[in-house]
Amino acid sequence: MKLKVVCRKVYDYVRYDLKEIAFPSSLPDPPHIKKRRKLTWKERYLVLKEASRLYAASWVRDIGPELRPNDYKKNEENEEKPNGVNGTTKEREPSTLEDLAVAARGGMETLRPALQQVYMTRASAYRDALKSFIEGYQEGIQQIMEKREDSKSQQGEDTHKKSTGSL
Repeated sequence: MKLKVVCRKVYDYVRYDLKEIAFPSSLPDPPHIKKRRKLTWKERYLVLKEASRLYAASWVRDIGPELRPNDYKKNEENEEKPNGVNGTTKEREPSTLEDLAVAARGGMETLRPALQQVYMTRASAYRDALKSFIEGYQEGIQQIMEKREDSKSQQGEDTHKKSTGSL
């Protein structure tokens, strides 16, 4: 009889507990989450097709107006203006990413100054933003203190009038 109980407990352990230890089941979704329906094979194909198109397009340097329509609208507006209106034509400065790419090709000797420039640029922007915040904060505090002084002086005048008026 005891052997049968031990065998049953071992069997239950292997069947339920060991399976849960080796391959734990995920927690159920919270009750407020609505379950989505499964996609059909056609919908899965369309999703895969669109995702692969976007992925492939992301590897091209100029990805075209279908992926970034707003950028191309701005460029078309700039091209519509004649050069006489803008004055002289400007040469485009390389972006930070392009600078880093060129520096990375040159090795660590050229990459270090480029990275330092990026860090200093970001640090100066952060410092300027922090100074601007502190100045605005101090102005706000000064305004509040002035309002308090004005209200205290008005209250003092009101109490002085009341005390002299009652005599």
